[in-house]
Amino acid sequence: MNSMTHSSALKIVVIGGGIFGVSSAVHLARLGVETTIVNDGPVANGASSRSLAWLNSARKRSAAYHKLRMLGLDRYRTLAAGRDCGAWLRFDGGLTWDGDDASNQIPEIFRHEQAIGYETRLLAPGDIAAVTPGVDARAVSFQGAIFNAGEGWVDLPSLIDLLLKEFLALGGRVITDAGGADVTLANGRVSGVKTASGQAIAADSVVVATGPAVPSMAAKAGKRVGDGTTRALLVVTKPIQHPLRAVLNTPRVAIRPTPDGAFALDSAWSEDEVIVRDDGTYEAKPSTIAGLLDEASRVLDGNPTLVLKSYHTGPKPIPADGEPVIGQLTGIPGYHVIFSHSGATLGLVAGEFLAEEIVTGTPNPMLATFRPGRFDG
Repeated sequence: MNSMTHSSALKIVVIGGGIFGVSSAVHLARLGVETTIVNDGPVANGASSRSLAWLNSARKRSAAYHKLRMLGLDRYRTLAAGRDCGAWLRFDGGLTWDGDDASNQIPEIFRHEQAIGYETRLLAPGDIAAVTPGVDARAVSFQGAIFNAGEGWVDLPSLIDLLLKEFLALGGRVITDAGGADVTLANGRVSGVKTASGQAIAADSVVVATGPAVPSMAAKAGKRVGDGTTRALLVVTKPIQHPLRAVLNTPRVAIRPTPDGAFALDSAWSEDEVIVRDDGTYEAKPSTIAGLLDEASRVLDGNPTLVLKSYHTGPKPIPADGEPVIGQLTGIPGYHVIFSHSGATLGLVAGEFLAEEIVTGTPNPMLATFRPGRFDG
């Protein structure tokens, strides 16, 4: 399909109602494609509901991945400039520090970020309050903290809601609570999607954006997508009057504000304590949640008492090599996947690039290193 003029004849089904699926779908609809979203439950019910949704390209990663993340941030700035989404999309910076031990990389990370032109400042604990409010300086290790002014956060359910409204206005179709959906193939290429209830939907192409289920779905088509999926636990507090605006990444807890004045919390140690039961369901121990609330209180100015409102647990989609997986499965025309850890940061740009690629038939060079084909063989 090499001509934009034929896009209206294309029929595409997107499996997955999280940020990658909805973003891909709205970008396809903008290009005139007849697009259907199929989701196993209500939209935003999967990994998008468990994401800290910190918008960043901090610390170290491959040059290609950094570039893609920076483009991801750019798309959010464009969105913020064009409409009023200030309650749920903020660029109030990110503050990060490491533990006071041999693993502390703060001076090294600061030099790296400077070298690649990423906006960064190294602050002594006593200088933080003048730059960004709400942090207990006593909790910061003597090596200091890095403030990245260009970082922010997004409330993914609010963003998904906004994009879905546009998608429906463009004539898109949404099928929720469809149960699991399978990609159907005919003569080695995509022919459509079949839902758990037996509904068959014909399609020229399918985008599989099912988060942690992407590798198992690709395996059904005989293709390997390297899987490093771990466990997620996002704890949300009750709203509280507090001056913190930045996203905090600290040795024992990460914190971001929420649209209603609460905080969302996660950490590596608390995720490690999540229990996966034999039936595949996930459970967080009360002691884990209490510990996370305590760690958050310790780093916040005034050490406020934080009260649990809700928590969300389940698989956290991460490719085996940590880099995004975006594009067509090798040798299966019409079968496209998006699978990545940084769903929030890449949400808008990955959907945009994949949609353009599907409609024009021209591979996007920005995605060259992220193809599923790297796991072949």
